[in-house]
Amino acid sequence: MSDASAEAPPQSAKPTVFFDGVSSRRRQVTLTLGDALDILEPGVTPVRWVYADIRRADSPPAILRLTSTSAPPLARLEIRDIALAAEIVARCLRLDEHQTTRRGVAKIVGWSVAAAVSIVCVVLFGVPLAADRLAPLVPKPIERRIGDASEVQVKTIFGRESCSDPAGQAAFSKLVNRLRDAAGLDDDSMTAGVLPSSVPNAFALPGGKVFVLNALLDKAESPDEIAGILAHELGHLKHHDNMRGLIYNGGTSFLIGLLFGDVTGSSAVIFASRSLVEASYSREAETNADTFAIDIMHKLGRSPKPAAELMFRITGKEGGSGFTILASHPLTEDRLARMTKEDHPASGPPLLTDKEWQALKGICGSGKI
Repeated sequence: MSDASAEAPPQSAKPTVFFDGVSSRRRQVTLTLGDALDILEPGVTPVRWVYADIRRADSPPAILRLTSTSAPPLARLEIRDIALAAEIVARCLRLDEHQTTRRGVAKIVGWSVAAAVSIVCVVLFGVPLAADRLAPLVPKPIERRIGDASEVQVKTIFGRESCSDPAGQAAFSKLVNRLRDAAGLDDDSMTAGVLPSSVPNAFALPGGKVFVLNALLDKAESPDEIAGILAHELGHLKHHDNMRGLIYNGGTSFLIGLLFGDVTGSSAVIFASRSLVEASYSREAETNADTFAIDIMHKLGRSPKPAAELMFRITGKEGGSGFTILASHPLTEDRLARMTKEDHPASGPPLLTDKEWQALKGICGSGKI
């Protein structure tokens, strides 16, 4: 039998488009299917793709688009002849090997879940531990700069400068100085002010800054009530709770941002900023700050109970929800009960005179907030 009688390898019935991966030129080629796929173009050296290296690429329904693992990464072959496409598919046993199988999908899902769980564990355990270790180590100059930036942000939120009635400011300074001396804080490590706001609250910022909102003064009935609240905020300063909160909220929000695609970490900035004003500390930090306030008021010969009475007057009873173990702070009625147990008859002089107290109440003037 002669060689001419041997069966010739099948060829494409019409030209096929080929991109060689080197240039962007569309090449009209002819395919020959022998022991490998030969890509033929007149006047050009044939290109041979081994069937085992050929892979399917994404393509429209009417086109079979192929690549080869041994060809340049951008090399593509586009086949529009249905019969030829079927012939090639029959020869390429590893055509869809690179496609994700159910097992591959399960593996991807598994690793994704593991990554998410890892981030959650870091958020719940790693970031708080890091915040506890890092907060006391932040250098004072850096903490002051953070506090200065935080103060600007806080005043931007409230839109006003600190209240500055001279008599009220003198009374406030007297009260703050007495508390600061009893707390053993350095003279240059703490500043305090009153901001006009309809929200009854007080909070501490990094760098030794404490602010009382005017609505809290409006609801207070005695200097001891405000003194106890201020002593509580000094406790947060003494224990670095504000710095710890910034590190924790910023780090947690950044990791959550990574989990949900916020790679810029913008949510970290937002959450950290909100934490400055909300002053939401852990239950342990709040309890420790209460302990600090009790000790300071006792050193001054005053009772810590009025501060708890002021808090209860503002918040009312908080229990009954069934979720007290999840609360980020002790219930107000529990604080009142604790400070009532610590209530001793006054043995020290009044913190302010009646005239000074009235001046403090009017520190923001008579205008509406």
